[in-house]
Amino acid sequence: MKYLHTMIRVSDPDATVKFFNLLGLEEQKRFDSEQGRFTLIFLAAPGDEQAQVELTYNWPPVEGEAEVYGEGRNFGHLAYRVDNIYETCQRLMDAGVTINRPPRDGHMAFVRSPDNISIELLQDGHLPPAEPWASMPNTGHW
Repeated sequence: MKYLHTMIRVSDPDATVKFFNLLGLEEQKRFDSEQGRFTLIFLAAPGDEQAQVELTYNWPPVEGEAEVYGEGRNFGHLAYRVDNIYETCQRLMDAGVTINRPPRDGHMAFVRSPDNISIELLQDGHLPPAEPWASMPNTGHW
């Protein structure tokens, strides 16, 4: 048995790809199905291309067709190990991403994708607590 990917439904593929690019993932392949009216986008971290995230975008319904999906069915969260959690969170904040659970302990943070998918960031090793992160409050939920 081999792990292949985790699929999440997205409402704005461009915004979601941009978000995951900020995290450091790169697009591996993309598939558009005219007949099925969907787009699949596969992303992975460099050097770990076998562990992928599949973004599924269901195209808007054509006239007279019912919406296929309402709100996304979430499952928990995706988790990524990062080389420097402070630098990663700063890069995300600089791009307008809310840090829902700051890395106060130098080890763990949570953010959300444009479709509110919770993303856990875990430091490779442990960094000492540092400001502004150590005193930053939680925002929203994750």
